[in-house]
Amino acid sequence: MNKEKVLNILGLAQRAGRLLSGDFVVERSMKRQAYPLLIMAEDCAQNNAKKYMHLAESHQVPLRLVGTKEELGKALGKEMRAVILVNDAGFAKSLLAEIDKNQ
Repeated sequence: MNKEKVLNILGLAQRAGRLLSGDFVVERSMKRQAYPLLIMAEDCAQNNAKKYMHLAESHQVPLRLVGTKEELGKALGKEMRAVILVNDAGFAKSLLAEIDKNQ
């Protein structure tokens, strides 16, 4: 995985309006409908990590760990972000391909 490329794709998706980020927004949205990809920071708090792993599994949403909260927030032009929900299939496909590369 080329982390810098993944963060760049996330920045593009943010500018295109194809991401939801932040604990409350992501949790509420996942409970309402399915999404193509959930990205969680590697340094996410253990309680939140368990919550999102359970939500992703129960709603059959692919979950990937990428970077730190600070790196994710910086990529989006926001404060630290622990979770990001990708709501566009094209961006999700690109991100999954890059994240899963060489694994």
